Amino acid sequence: MLKRIATFAVAGLLAGIFMNGCEKTSEQKIKAADENVANAKQDLKNAQSEFDAEWITFKKESEQVIATNEKRIDTFKEKMEKAGPKMKTKYSKDVTALEQRNSNLKKKLEEYKNEGTSKWQEFKTNFKHDMDGLGKTMKDLFKD
Repeated sequence: MLKRIATFAVAGLLAGIFMNGCEKTSEQKIKAADENVANAKQDLKNAQSEFDAEWITFKKESEQVIATNEKRIDTFKEKMEKAGPKMKTKYSKDVTALEQRNSNLKKKLEEYKNEGTSKWQEFKTNFKHDMDGLGKTMKDLFKD
């Protein structure tokens, strides 16, 4: 009988030690998970701040190009007015189309919303392509 009680006591003691050891492991797992979450949040903040900086730079550069395009179009309009009705008639449609394209680029830039890295890269590539195309068209049309 004494042997049986001692066996149960030892088994209970071992079970208690085992359960106590499991709690520490769980606490350690929770702490590690909390650290992982904190690191992920920090990585997200870093990525967002990098995007914000890139977006501000891209937007400023694009706005400058759009403003330059507007000035070039206005200058060309003045030249058309001074040159006479033949030149005005010849280039009026083209200049209107350029103004519309430039206006569309400006609107597109203002309406952009961040939808993730892949969408940002796609937007940036397409926007630059459109701006370059407009610039080439203007260069070809506005040759002196």
